[in-house]
Amino acid sequence: MKTILIVGIGTGNPEHLTVQAINALNRADVLFIPDKGAAKSDLADLRREIVARYVTNPASVTVDYAVPKRDAANPDYGAGVDDWHAALAEIFAGLLEKVPENGAAAFLVWGDPGLYDSTIRIIDRLRDRFAVEIIPGITSIQALTAAHGIALNRIGEPVHITTGRRLGVVADDTIVMLDGQTAFMDADPELEIFWGAYLGTPDEIRISGRLGDVRDQIVETRKAARERHGWIMDTYLLRKRD
Repeated sequence: MKTILIVGIGTGNPEHLTVQAINALNRADVLFIPDKGAAKSDLADLRREIVARYVTNPASVTVDYAVPKRDAANPDYGAGVDDWHAALAEIFAGLLEKVPENGAAAFLVWGDPGLYDSTIRIIDRLRDRFAVEIIPGITSIQALTAAHGIALNRIGEPVHITTGRRLGVVADDTIVMLDGQTAFMDADPELEIFWGAYLGTPDEIRISGRLGDVRDQIVETRKAARERHGWIMDTYLLRKRD
């Protein structure tokens, strides 16, 4: 049976890779590199850099594949995501035909495969045909707190993780991911925010302070960064100020 390795590669710094991840990549006969278009070529280039730096298996090959876009116009978000996952599962099934019998293939996943990433759910559609191993990676949450020099949780207190789409009243310390609509603009201005983009990369940006004081700066910084790079990945923590 063929084996699928879903490998977390961290948030942009090649040194985020764990020894377990490096060993997994070197087990793979085929390493798959997602291509999200020219605007996001940096994401594919980083994966290639990781392969060049750490993979010493001379028999392994890399295979690029185009990632289809999710239909953002679909008013049913859940159905749109399900259709997108089905299309990707079909692409993955075709890619896995390139893997020798009893061989292994690796998908290099940004951050950690278990946190706001679709790869595990897509591969779930194929689990009856393949063995699957998941290798964790450093998340943008870890990179965010490290960059700001803070602890994620306060003593004895919970942490809530959500998306910008689902951000409501902030009662507990809240991590927000996938916030294309800058939902923090509608949050309580007395909250404290720790924001970061391109975390772990040479282009890392971070801003923190009272939300009411820095939210406009974050919006303008975010806009300029997106225009400069063609894409942006950002994460932030909101919490009540001491």
